[in-house]
Amino acid sequence: MNLIIPMAGKGKRLRPHTLTTPKPLIPVAGKPIVQRLVEDIAEVTPEKIEKIGFIIGDFDEEIKEKLREIAKEVGAEAYFFTQEIAEGTAHAIACANEILEGKVTVAFSDTLFRADFKLNSEDDGIIWTKQIEDPSAFGVVKSNEDGIITDFIEKPKEFISDQAIIGIYYFKKGEDLRAEIDYLIRNDIRGGGEFQLTMALENLKEKGTNFTIGTVNEWLDCGNKAITVESNSRYLGFLEGENLIAENVEIENCEIIEPVFVGEGSKIVDSTIGPNVSIGKNCMISNSKLSESLIQNNTSLVDVDLTNSMIGNFVKLEGQPKSVSLGDYSEW
Repeated sequence: MNLIIPMAGKGKRLRPHTLTTPKPLIPVAGKPIVQRLVEDIAEVTPEKIEKIGFIIGDFDEEIKEKLREIAKEVGAEAYFFTQEIAEGTAHAIACANEILEGKVTVAFSDTLFRADFKLNSEDDGIIWTKQIEDPSAFGVVKSNEDGIITDFIEKPKEFISDQAIIGIYYFKKGEDLRAEIDYLIRNDIRGGGEFQLTMALENLKEKGTNFTIGTVNEWLDCGNKAITVESNSRYLGFLEGENLIAENVEIENCEIIEPVFVGEGSKIVDSTIGPNVSIGKNCMISNSKLSESLIQNNTSLVDVDLTNSMIGNFVKLEGQPKSVSLGDYSEW
């Protein structure tokens, strides 16, 4: 099976963090978002992932090497495809036409999930959804009594269904999806000015592809700072009970309220940490209180009392702000 991950977006809503780090590489509960996504898909997929196609923007070699490591950890080979101009979801997938063959899963990189089902790779196709109260900002699906999807609707203005498409799809025949996307692009068939994946799905359905629904228990977004901090907290909750503090972390005179993740080489003294805090590698935290926050690597925090905060790499923060979003190399 091949896995295609579009991740070329600029992540503007998560700035300043995405000015220096692509959004899929922002850590959640100690691992990059895209790594969490790959590992969780591998967990629900009964077949081995052979190739992972990362659809990227202008990423440097260091980021590509990190993505190669992520693929290698699940036994797959990394492929890179550059999307120079963003022209919609179908256009993004088309960038990876080279590996859009055989059994294929497509997963957009800002989506994290928890599910208690195993993907049935013999189904024609599976669209992963989550039941939500207000689906008007998402694509939704309708299904019949046999669980077969009958309609795809993009951002309905009136209530059609509460099954929102979360951005993960499975296709038994990737070649068929490739053909439908190629048709849209060659004939300049757009929706809302872009080449929409839902239009290709509708064409596949009309030609006899039976799509079923794969319902997830949890759907976590990483769109902006507040949502990413919340997703970090919820993902830490999934891991509660595991040892999330690296062996060489120094902790002196502290109260740790789980769940808390602390990366290698960090030192925490005279502080209260947690609940729902992720601290990266080589951080120094002194005389501070942190809750519901995400701290990246090589950062120093002194005399702070923070909640609902997101702090980047190599930050120096001293004082009493209550809720902040600071990018890499900031000083306060």
